[in-house]
Amino acid sequence: MPMPEAHHDVAARARASGRKRAKEEEEEDRSSSIISRFQEYLQINTAQPNPKYNEAAKFILSQAQSLSLEAQTLEFVEAKPFILLKWSGSDPNLPSILLNSHTDVVPVEHDKWSYPPFGAHIDSQGNIYARGSQDMKCVGMQYLEAIRKLKASGFQPLRSVYLSFVPDEEIGGHAGVEKFADTHVFNNLNVGIVLDEGLASPTENYRVFYAERSPWWLVIKAIGQPGHGSKLYDNSAMENLFKSIESVRRFRASQFDLVKAGLKAEGEVVSVNMAFLKAGTPSPTGFVMNLQPSEAQAGFDIRVPPTADPESLERRITEEWAPASRNMTFEFKQKNTVHDNFGKPLLTATDSSNPWWALLEEAVRKANGKIGKPEIFPAATDSHFFRETRLSGDWLLSYGKHSYPPP
Repeated sequence: MPMPEAHHDVAARARASGRKRAKEEEEEDRSSSIISRFQEYLQINTAQPNPKYNEAAKFILSQAQSLSLEAQTLEFVEAKPFILLKWSGSDPNLPSILLNSHTDVVPVEHDKWSYPPFGAHIDSQGNIYARGSQDMKCVGMQYLEAIRKLKASGFQPLRSVYLSFVPDEEIGGHAGVEKFADTHVFNNLNVGIVLDEGLASPTENYRVFYAERSPWWLVIKAIGQPGHGSKLYDNSAMENLFKSIESVRRFRASQFDLVKAGLKAEGEVVSVNMAFLKAGTPSPTGFVMNLQPSEAQAGFDIRVPPTADPESLERRITEEWAPASRNMTFEFKQKNTVHDNFGKPLLTATDSSNPWWALLEEAVRKANGKIGKPEIFPAATDSHFFRETRLSGDWLLSYGKHSYPPP
């Protein structure tokens, strides 16, 4: 006896419902595996000043093996592995893509954390608590998981894709990308575009950074006649330094006012912040309180956008902040250039002159996203080492879409 039509409908709906449940369970398993791998990476303590780089390298290499990616370990400085992975394209003659991320993270104050900073705890809301969850282990894992998903779909890239997992970005990148960008290994990759870290977006738009501010770490020293703490006289070391600090403060305020007024973004102005103040004569209980010192120092963290005039800023330092006429001297502990090796500002074009820009816009559009106004990154990353070379063109961008962490 044939099954009634209503029974056919019920059976069909049951089969469809079963397939839907199976698909949902498969997606849940996939998501769970992605989170587990991310947690495993976060649980490796790579905090400066003693990052466990070898453990991180072992993890990255295991991921590369699971994805059948070519892998090599470079070591420009002993015990600081630089991992380079390759997903071969069908046309190796085309300029390649380099996806960069650093493996180290900044130090932690354990007592300030709600959960252990290297436990990768997930709370009831799904938030993950771990140092590096934003800066920038999340991005490195996004690279790997995107490749995993693309490979599972049968996709093969037209051009080769490289992934670099690099050391020491948090302390300047001198043992990592700075050395790598100056090697034949990098030259032979024929890199057409580099993507690096950006900042989390507070909106639904993708943030794209086409440049970054260069750090100038300035130390100003004042010399003056020492004297008893009760005496008043001109041109003491402290008085000379106070005059410089006030001059710096006025300049800082003028730049900050532009940001407060909405005339410029933070990355478009020169920022200056005092990092330390050093003076006085030490004593067993602290400092000698009735003696004016003969020397005083102050350190400043200056960030200079490539759109600024570096020569004008240096003149300001020489003539106003540390003039020799007031027995002042200065030195830079670090002074990154704002121009490339050809004298051009370190900027990436975000218009039709950059063929990669149109590709990025199209990719974001296909993902139902939107790019916000291109920005200058307010801090510093490893990107500037690549920008300085200009070996394969001007095409270097950093980006960010992941959400801000919970308060």
